[in-house]
Amino acid sequence: MHSSIVYALNLGEPYGFQFFRNGTLVALIAGGLCGLLGVFVVLRGMSYIGHGLSHAVFGGAAASAVMNFNYFIGAGIWGVVSGVLIGRIARRRIIGADAAIGVVTTASFALGLALLNRYGQAKRSIEAVLFGSVLGVKNSDIIAVLVVAVLATVVIVLGYRKFLFSTFDPEVAEVSGVKVSLMEAALMVMLSLTILVTMRVIGTLLISALLVIPAATARMLTNRFSRMLWISPLIGAASAFLGMNVAYHTNTSASAMIILVGASAFTCVYFGSGVRGRRRMASFGHL
Repeated sequence: MHSSIVYALNLGEPYGFQFFRNGTLVALIAGGLCGLLGVFVVLRGMSYIGHGLSHAVFGGAAASAVMNFNYFIGAGIWGVVSGVLIGRIARRRIIGADAAIGVVTTASFALGLALLNRYGQAKRSIEAVLFGSVLGVKNSDIIAVLVVAVLATVVIVLGYRKFLFSTFDPEVAEVSGVKVSLMEAALMVMLSLTILVTMRVIGTLLISALLVIPAATARMLTNRFSRMLWISPLIGAASAFLGMNVAYHTNTSASAMIILVGASAFTCVYFGSGVRGRRRMASFGHL
């Protein structure tokens, strides 16, 4: 009995610190937000775009840090422009979406690295962008993530049918009067904003994993689009919560542990769901 009480107290120990409470709160919101948008990333086969956008935003963050400019504004403008550009390139398929996106994002990332090497004073802030610093978040970071999460939720709820239609049958949707290019642009802007406000939480090098893993896990649990939209955010938020606590008690990187917890959940579902669940990853089923 005594040992159980001590164990429970140890589990609650980190919540005595304000920085941990703030970090856990912002990680929960970020996990849910990435899980929500990750549904579209996975179903549209856009995993490479999520990965590429995170690299593109890094270039804007590096440039902002070097110029002592607000990195939220600088990286945000850079990210949104890159997101819309990537969306247009992927849609037109002139030289192959993967090749074109590779050029845009790797050039951006290379620029960020060049600036980092040239101006050493930016090193600390850029490392936080690369790897995340969830325990160092401020109230403004929490508000920024919450605002984007609310905005994304409202946009998806209001445009649910249009997003659904343009995701699974864009050609027919276009003929039916749905502005597919506008829906894709809206999605890219939301993705860019999400990466922007969650950089400090998870880091640009791992953000694509938080976008993909919860949605891929949810995809094996259900074949309905509407269910994925709430299962995936729950998995993302749960991974963030457990990852934060495990990281504290094992003295490891919080962002890395969040991804590892999510990956463990994916592995368990992958093997636990059997052939049927794995088939859902290849076909959209009944929506």
